[in-house]
Amino acid sequence: MRRVPGAVFATLVGLFLLAPVLVTLASSLTTTSYVSFPPKGITLHWYAELFHRPEFLASFGLSLGVAAAAAVVSTALGLAAGLAIQRYPFPGRRLLDNVFSSAFAVPTIVLGIGLLQWYAQLGMASSPLTLLLAHLVLTVPYTVRLVLAGLAGLDRSAELAAAGLGAGPLRVFWHVTLPAVRGALIAGAFFALITSFDDLTVALFVVTTDLQTLPVRIFNYLQYNYDPTVTAVGTLMVLFAAVVVVVIERVVGVARLFGTESAR
Repeated sequence: MRRVPGAVFATLVGLFLLAPVLVTLASSLTTTSYVSFPPKGITLHWYAELFHRPEFLASFGLSLGVAAAAAVVSTALGLAAGLAIQRYPFPGRRLLDNVFSSAFAVPTIVLGIGLLQWYAQLGMASSPLTLLLAHLVLTVPYTVRLVLAGLAGLDRSAELAAAGLGAGPLRVFWHVTLPAVRGALIAGAFFALITSFDDLTVALFVVTTDLQTLPVRIFNYLQYNYDPTVTAVGTLMVLFAAVVVVVIERVVGVARLFGTESAR
């Protein structure tokens, strides 16, 4: 009986967190030409309507491509920066560590304005590359902090033992260091992928009318339209994030990934 209040409270919290997603899903199935909840009828018309809107498909392709690139580049840069900060003393190491830590405290709208002015001074036109560079400012700090956390729990004696047995620096890194921080790297890539794919604030300042990510496309669409197309897109974005989580769970295990379950 003592567990009942806790179970009820956890259930209510779960329903509260899921309520916006469930409302969005239900609203995307309505037969009306405007967003309504509860839905008046059930139809998949608004999902089919997305295939007749090439601008949404192009924005989805752009968001997915930039997010995948941000995940890969952020993982590589995070691993290199994390190893440098944790292993090698050099002038400015503490300052660099503080820069990566303070990046989380900077509002994204400030980053967007700063990047816009920087690109204008450099004469860089809006492109997928500039969008990727902007998103790296958001995602690299995640991977650096996660790699540093993974390296903090690494026993250096394993690396020393491998080196003592004749393994070169590259073999020690590939067979000892890299497997030890694999979970941190996958977690960093996951955060980078989702952060880049869902970003709106920074992207608003670095895109154009011809080059828009999916969140920016939805934002601009809502200024002049209020039909269930946007709820259908929102539902698919939630589904995409859920698929990523399921894949991570199957490959690594979410509990093990974030250190709540010890590896067997």
